[in-house]
Amino acid sequence: MISSIAPRVPNSRYFGVFSSFSSSSTNLNSYNFRSEIHSNTSKVLSSKMIRFSALIGRRDMVNGVATRSCLVATRPKPTCNMSTWSGKGCTQEDFMLKDMCLVVDLDDQIVGHSNKHEVHTFDNGARRQGTLHRAFSVFLFDSQNRLLLQQRAADKITFPSVWTNTCCSHPLFGQKPSEVDEPFQIADGSVPGVKAAAVRKLHHELGMDPSQLASLDFKFLTRLRYCARDEDTWGVDAPWGEHEVDYILFARLPGSGFGPKGESVFLDPNPEEIQALKFVTGDELKSMMRPETGLKWSPWFRIIAEKFLGNWWAEIDDVMYQEKHRDFNTIHHILS
Repeated sequence: MISSIAPRVPNSRYFGVFSSFSSSSTNLNSYNFRSEIHSNTSKVLSSKMIRFSALIGRRDMVNGVATRSCLVATRPKPTCNMSTWSGKGCTQEDFMLKDMCLVVDLDDQIVGHSNKHEVHTFDNGARRQGTLHRAFSVFLFDSQNRLLLQQRAADKITFPSVWTNTCCSHPLFGQKPSEVDEPFQIADGSVPGVKAAAVRKLHHELGMDPSQLASLDFKFLTRLRYCARDEDTWGVDAPWGEHEVDYILFARLPGSGFGPKGESVFLDPNPEEIQALKFVTGDELKSMMRPETGLKWSPWFRIIAEKFLGNWWAEIDDVMYQEKHRDFNTIHHILS
């Protein structure tokens, strides 16, 4: 059977069918967006109309070939309202200026907050390592223990088009429910703020209904501090990068997810955030990460994959149900 993603139709204006997706393979675990207009990532903090391809419907078998309709759509741009953080109408530039990240010290103690533009700015002077701030990385598994990967959109200002884990973002200041975790909430592993942020971003990036992944389904494992300048995109003097204390969250899709009988979880990936999704086994991930593939990977995911993920994944049931590999006190300081 085909493992399928059945995306919902975005709230947009459609004008005409321009192509269809087909593959001779019956093992379709990947969901890809095709952009009609590719943005120029060097145009930082500029306004632009995003025209995108919305893939709708489900894969059907026609003479042994999987097909799916593909419509071109223009997404209207309503006023960006960050107070409720629906994300609707907000460009990558809006998020850079209005999302307020939690600035922390080396012990992950909150010392203030600043917007994404400020904390991700690198220079060759005082900010050669940017500004340390909190982040999270979600690893979402299906019923077969396959990991859902995403390829970041080409429109992303930092680390565009790289492959990474299911969802990566930041808990923010000033949100409701609060995304600010107190020390005692980190010490007991509950981290309700980080989990609320994860639910918010899974909805924004993958279109998941928040009710599909209640906060209690997440397992907080540990924290990782890393620092990486985005030299692949911007060169050796890259003005952007990441310096984060990253909270690692594991979760399983509710129900049977992408099961062997072709059961579906409805996702509506946001093409301004994601250009592809793919479920992989551990061996498939190793093959994808071989240098000869030419695929690029986020620095945080590469560190996690090389140093931690193998052991966690091999004992995924113990991680999810027996509290194994959960270390709330340690911050792993690994600078790339």
